[in-house]
Amino acid sequence: MNLETVKDAVFRRPRILWMVLGGMLLVSVLPLGLYHRQVLKLSQEKLTDTESVQQSDMTRSVADELQLFNSNLYEQLVSERQILALTDLIGSVNDPVKAPQVTRLLENFVASNPDILYLTAVGTDARGAGAGSIAADQDPFVGNALQRAFTACQQSLVFRSDPLAFGKDNRPAFVMAVPLQVDDQYGGMLAAVVSLDGILRRLQEASVRGRVVFVVDEEGHIVVHPDTSLYVPGTDAKAGSDIVTQVTMLPKELRTTETVRQFMMQENGKQIPMIGTYSTIPDLNWAVIAERSLGEAREDVGVTELNAQALKFVVVVAFVALILGYFFAVGISTPIRALAASTRAISRGEFHQRTPVQGAAEISELAETFNGMASDIEQYIERLKQAAQETRELFLGSIKMLAAAIDEKDPYTRGHSGRVAKYSVVIGQHLGMNEVELDRLRIAALLHDVGKIGVDDRVLKKPGSLTPDEFELMKQHPSKGANIMRPVAQLKDMLPGIELHHERVDGRGYPHGLKGEEIPLMARIIATADVLDAMTTDRPYQSGMDLEFSLTKIRSLVGTHFDSRVVDALDAAVSKGEIRLKAKPSLVEV
Repeated sequence: MNLETVKDAVFRRPRILWMVLGGMLLVSVLPLGLYHRQVLKLSQEKLTDTESVQQSDMTRSVADELQLFNSNLYEQLVSERQILALTDLIGSVNDPVKAPQVTRLLENFVASNPDILYLTAVGTDARGAGAGSIAADQDPFVGNALQRAFTACQQSLVFRSDPLAFGKDNRPAFVMAVPLQVDDQYGGMLAAVVSLDGILRRLQEASVRGRVVFVVDEEGHIVVHPDTSLYVPGTDAKAGSDIVTQVTMLPKELRTTETVRQFMMQENGKQIPMIGTYSTIPDLNWAVIAERSLGEAREDVGVTELNAQALKFVVVVAFVALILGYFFAVGISTPIRALAASTRAISRGEFHQRTPVQGAAEISELAETFNGMASDIEQYIERLKQAAQETRELFLGSIKMLAAAIDEKDPYTRGHSGRVAKYSVVIGQHLGMNEVELDRLRIAALLHDVGKIGVDDRVLKKPGSLTPDEFELMKQHPSKGANIMRPVAQLKDMLPGIELHHERVDGRGYPHGLKGEEIPLMARIIATADVLDAMTTDRPYQSGMDLEFSLTKIRSLVGTHFDSRVVDALDAAVSKGEIRLKAKPSLVEV
């Protein structure tokens, strides 16, 4: 597994830090969240119960007040009718002569009852006296209600009108009337315009902190509402409230006090969850309704504040858990990361690398075990390196001995292979070869003439010029050398230098007639070094030349025999004194 693979694996797998932080968050926040949810649920249930009890008490109280108000009003009208009868005015309410007396009685009644806005007593001809703080005949709604009351009284019925919006400020009121009886015969009507201002004030006092208490009739129309600017008497309240609709749909005999735990109210296009209660007034066919939004109820009892405090607490706990989890995770992951870094270092060959022993007992034990394993590996690698070095030295020694054995066949070429190897390595260094390439070049140069083993000594040691046939035999030594070394797998990279060191850049060399860049650089270097040594040492056919003359001769053969880059490198090496001739050339250590 290389470094990139390790990185990919790290990104694919979750880190200990994230796992620990996630676990700490889960362990700390989840129980708090569940607990808060349960507490909130219980609080909401308790809130609903408490609100329902309060609403039930309130609506029942207002309903009882309205029931009592209606009963008292009826009894007062009956009492006033009896007074008219006792004063013998009941049959003369439309008599202009008796009108002052009737008016005084009516005025006294209105003065003693502030809820009566107007009181009138009329005879069978709908004429009579009236008293009060309003001009009833100037209000069309009141006038219409009085006409309907007169018709009902003609049928000996007690009349109560629908809710009225009276005056410019839409004050709630209604008309109540009882028939006048003269000798058990219909004698007229006693009617009162009754103000509901007292009930309005009671509802306004009860409608606080988002709670709204109002009264509707059996059709779902507003009788009294604390907000008279938006809900005037007679307004249909069913459209925005499910609880009003429910009240109007129930049969009269089933209309009692009932709590609707939650229902939805439509307001400005939004559905708002509500808590509501209603109490009915059977005698009036009215219902007192109390409703409150769930959100306002929560705020009133502190549920919203509780949520905010719980959220803050959860945030604080989560933050503390993250801090603790971070240090805990760092305490675990830091030694593991150090161990992983040491492992990667060893995989790169840095066998001296050790991981610091730190962290918990298990991690420390793992680090100690790893360090022990690393020490064993380092010792093993050192032994392998030592064995490899010994093997290499043995290998090179064998090659040098083989090269020396070849050179010993001809006393004139003794040390030739070693010198060629030395010159080749120096030239290769100037050409920028790395250590591996230089090592291959050195071995190839040492073995470049190994093929001469297969050349007859008579040809090899002939003091004079070779015949064409003999030269053809001599030209076979590069190929023979390559064939001899080819079975050795470790020498496969050296074969080009052995086989092709007699090729020429103009293509007129042997054995294959390669030219220019077709000839491997290794072979071009060895060819130059081979000729340099041949020219500067004594041979049967010539005496050794000096170095400067040899260099001049080699430069003259650039482009035909030799590569210009190689010759330039040779020239540079000579200029720096890296290649020098000895007085008597001998075997050179390389």
